[in-house]
Amino acid sequence: MTQRDAPVRTRGDSGNGATRERNEREILAAAERVFARHGYRGASLQDIAEQAGLPKSNVLYYMGSKRGLYIRLLERMMARWNALLDDISVEDDPAEVLEAFIRSKMELSRRHPEGSRLFAAEILGGAPFLQEYLSGELRDWVQARARIFEQWAERGLMDPVDPVWLIFLIWSATQHYADFEAQVLGITGKETLSDADVERITAFLTQVILKGCGVRSRDDRVAS
Repeated sequence: MTQRDAPVRTRGDSGNGATRERNEREILAAAERVFARHGYRGASLQDIAEQAGLPKSNVLYYMGSKRGLYIRLLERMMARWNALLDDISVEDDPAEVLEAFIRSKMELSRRHPEGSRLFAAEILGGAPFLQEYLSGELRDWVQARARIFEQWAERGLMDPVDPVWLIFLIWSATQHYADFEAQVLGITGKETLSDADVERITAFLTQVILKGCGVRSRDDRVAS
């Protein structure tokens, strides 16, 4: 790296881990906005740097390249969405797990709508930057969760529905309200979805999905 390309120290930058973490967080937040607004081709590292309040050289230093930043952003979005299911086991209650997953996905889609739309645009474009991730790490993750769902079905805790299709259903249903926000607001005549609206949507999705899978709460199973 030449002296000209070296990262510029910003105010309060002591070069420590906390500073790096803060700068990376600012870069990723800015990149989410810029990529969602302009797409991969239309976005520039200079725009991202300006949005993050950092020199462009710092963005390159922390992220390596525009492509690397874009892929990291998309993978972070998936990891954030699916973190709740990372540690589930066959001993967990499927009603509690699925309701919590639906609820967390709704909340994340609401908090990060631009990231959700960015991911949707990547997939609709044929996922040119994510093929390796989708067919590798994410496929393995889905298959591991699917095996637990199948064990729940074997124990009579849910119907033997296809677990992969179930995961797809939850992903798509919860992300719909961010990815197709204009459609939702236009049809409902709202300017924005309120907290109460989101709670009603979450309750509706939970009821429909759990009932469709034959999942009952622990209390309902005990009562019967």
